[in-house]
Order: sequence, then C-alpha cells, then structure tokens
Amino acid sequence: MKIQGISTQTLRRLPYYLNYLVNCEADGGYISAAAVASALKLNEVQVRKDLATVCQVRGVPKKGFPVSDLIEGLRDCLGQNNVHDAILVGAGNLGRALLSYKGFEQYGLNIIAAFDIKEGEADGKKIFPLEKLPDIINRLSIKIAVITVPGDVAQQVCDILTSNGILAVWNFAPAHLTVPDGVLVQNENMASSLAVLSNHLKSRMEGSE
Repeated sequence: MKIQGISTQTLRRLPYYLNYLVNCEADGGYISAAAVASALKLNEVQVRKDLATVCQVRGVPKKGFPVSDLIEGLRDCLGQNNVHDAILVGAGNLGRALLSYKGFEQYGLNIIAAFDIKEGEADGKKIFPLEKLPDIINRLSIKIAVITVPGDVAQQVCDILTSNGILAVWNFAPAHLTVPDGVLVQNENMASSLAVLSNHLKSRMEGSE
C-alpha cells in the first residue's frame, strides 16, 4: 500500500528517523545516511532512499544532509506540522488512557471528544452518547477515529464511522475490520505483539537451560 506516493513500509520507518535526528548531535548540522543507518541498524541504501523522499535538498559530499531540513521534511511528511482533530469511540480503561495522553498533538493528532454508551467526561474531554456520533462527525468534519470498543461491536462502530465520512481508523479493538475503498485502517494488535514478546522470552529462556 502507498499513501501519497510513499509506501506504508517507508512511513513506518520515518518516525524512527525523526526521533533519532531530533535527539542526535550532528556534526556541523549535517548527517549522512550511513550514520543514520548505522545508528538504527538499517540498510544504508534504504535509508538514503527514504531520506531523499522527504528532503528535496541534496546531500553535501562528505557531509550528508542538513539535519534541520530533514527534520522539517519528516514532520511535514508525517503530518506533524498540521494537527488533525479526531474522535475516540469506547471510553473504557484503554480509551480513557488514550484520552489522557498528552503526547498525541506533537504527532499531529488531537482527540477532541469520545463516545460511549454513557455520557461523562475524561481528562477534561466530553464523552458523548453514541447517538450523537453522526452529528458531531459531520458538524466538525472529523476524518480520523480511534476505536477502543470490545471486538464484538467493533465492525458495527466502524460501519457507522465510515458511513459518516471517516477516512482513517486507528483500531485497538481485537477484530478485523472491513472498510470501503479509500478508508485506511491501522490496527494495533496487542495480542500479536505480546505473542512475539512471549515467544522471544520462551526461546531465550529455553536456550539458557
């Protein structure tokens, strides 16, 4: 899959580049693709291609890319220079934790409200009843939604969201979602991640016996 001409695989690597560049001490304000690749243990050719995608300035021989230009290009590419309003559906423990997280805005996301069976408030943000979902999506022109509902109702919630104009879904529910063409679903599968960790731990423990 590609988003605006950039493959999803490349997009997944870009935040790692940005985090490294923001925190690194570049020599004279320049850094080479080789240095980035070495620090992140990635292929140098791939890193060079990725950086060329987001930075229109050519690298300087024996110096590399201007770090400030790379950072600005990465932030633009990742949408961090333009904050997008979003909503969250499912104000349980996970949903409330995401609502209270203060770091989303630096990544270009602002969760302005949540929806659940019951009204309420979490971290100063209004939790609306589900029946108000279509009205608020359309009135505020929301295009991004976060799903943190139980798996057995996730598809139903997703259908309501996409039928009202949501174009991007960040899915934390343990369910596979079917969406119309043109809608992107980013799944955060905790069970899958934990399985990888568990398998790694098991193999290391067995290897040490």
